[in-house]
Amino acid sequence: MNLARHLLLSAQRLPGQPAVIERDRVEHTYSVLARRTLALAGALRSRLGVAAGGRVALVMRNNAAYVESLYACWAAGAAAIPVNVKLHARELAFILDDARAQVCFVTDDVDAGAIDAARTGGPTRFVDVDSREYRALLHEAPIAVADVAPDDVAWLFYTSGTTGQPKGVMLTHRNLLSMTLNYLADVDAAAAGEHLLHAAPMSHGSGIYVLPNVAAAATQLIPASRGFEVAEIDEILALVPKVKFFAAPTMLMRLVDGIKGDAEGLKSVIYGGGPMYVADCLRALDRLGPRLVQIYGQGEAPMTITVLPAAEHVDDHDGRRLQRLASVGRAQTGVELAVLGADDRPLAEGEVGEVAVRGEMVMRGYLNNAEATARTLAAGWLHTGDLGHLDAQGYLTLVDRSKDLIISGGSNIYPREVEEVLLRHPQLREAAVVGLADADWGEIAVAVVAAQPGARPTEQELDALCLQHIARFKRPKRYVFVDELPKNATGKVLKRELREQLGLSPPR
Repeated sequence: MNLARHLLLSAQRLPGQPAVIERDRVEHTYSVLARRTLALAGALRSRLGVAAGGRVALVMRNNAAYVESLYACWAAGAAAIPVNVKLHARELAFILDDARAQVCFVTDDVDAGAIDAARTGGPTRFVDVDSREYRALLHEAPIAVADVAPDDVAWLFYTSGTTGQPKGVMLTHRNLLSMTLNYLADVDAAAAGEHLLHAAPMSHGSGIYVLPNVAAAATQLIPASRGFEVAEIDEILALVPKVKFFAAPTMLMRLVDGIKGDAEGLKSVIYGGGPMYVADCLRALDRLGPRLVQIYGQGEAPMTITVLPAAEHVDDHDGRRLQRLASVGRAQTGVELAVLGADDRPLAEGEVGEVAVRGEMVMRGYLNNAEATARTLAAGWLHTGDLGHLDAQGYLTLVDRSKDLIISGGSNIYPREVEEVLLRHPQLREAAVVGLADADWGEIAVAVVAAQPGARPTEQELDALCLQHIARFKRPKRYVFVDELPKNATGKVLKRELREQLGLSPPR
């Protein structure tokens, strides 16, 4: 079940097919990528001392070496630890220590000395993938792909740590095979000749989607910027056929607002990782056409809980299109989905509770954290921490993270519901609603909003809009205007950081 075998099968089937394009140049065909991967796997074993079961960190900006180093880890029987290159040196040091990484592949923008200085654990060998040392590793004798058990760890994904120290999610070969099959069945029927554009960090969702696209012999496309630049994507879509990419909703809307061409080469945008408001979704469909696919997942169930396919974004055979667009779709194939009450029993349709899932994609657990593992995987379910409800057709609508729920005067306020209403105002670009401790009400809702360039809606206008659509007690008691909301590398709004910036004490 070793995931590296998918690469070898694609190389055997289509050896001359472009596997990786970077900066408008074919870096590797599938036969070359397979050869380099097995040589690097041999070097991990013989030169760098990584035995089966070892761990190798990838702290790199998006680049061609990401693909071969990821598969080399698996070919050697090791676990890969892709990490956000933008983390602080102390955060990176914590991850390397917690994972006990023996080797860390980096790009030249990473300050390995600062990371090492913050370490408290054992030694880690840092190797720059642009260095002569790395190129020498690629001349090592290739090895056969290691035999691994289905539940051996393949990918250690560290959570963002918004509620404390990040936790290492242990994703196995079985988990990632399940994700791969679900992607191909439910999300995108990938094929040779298509291009997966890595505009989002490969340490997260974009990198996860390397797996099904390598299995299908599609091409990995690394833009010259190595990131998300609207003008660059515009040019790519005018020249390159059958392009798809993963994007957070904020990235998708930046594309919608900034793209100049007709997106002729675009096959699909697979979006997720944060709320997509109905008004924004309609605007994106109007600009890009029926090319949107929504997925819902999390690190503990990588990209694989629900899906809203492209056809369901536009089909209105039953008059419920807008309700579907407000949802995150239905369970992916083989995924068991439920909304649980406080007693961990499934609730009736329409009742709000915690979203829980089970299936082959659910993580093995958290590394070095049995207590958090037991809590999150209680009663045989993965407890996502998200609040939502199911309808009679099985569509899941998320209302918020459980920790973001606002309880004001004994009544529940779900921030996303209020945000959806605020974003109906044509002059608003972004909105986030957070709870603020209040002596009289327990908590009050505070709306932090960013207006369109040159615009400034009044608080009275926003208040009136809320009163038109939601109960009076749900409307924000205070409005704060900012230029932009703080976000992480994947475009998710950081509400804790938002509170800190504005001096808003959390309610609990």
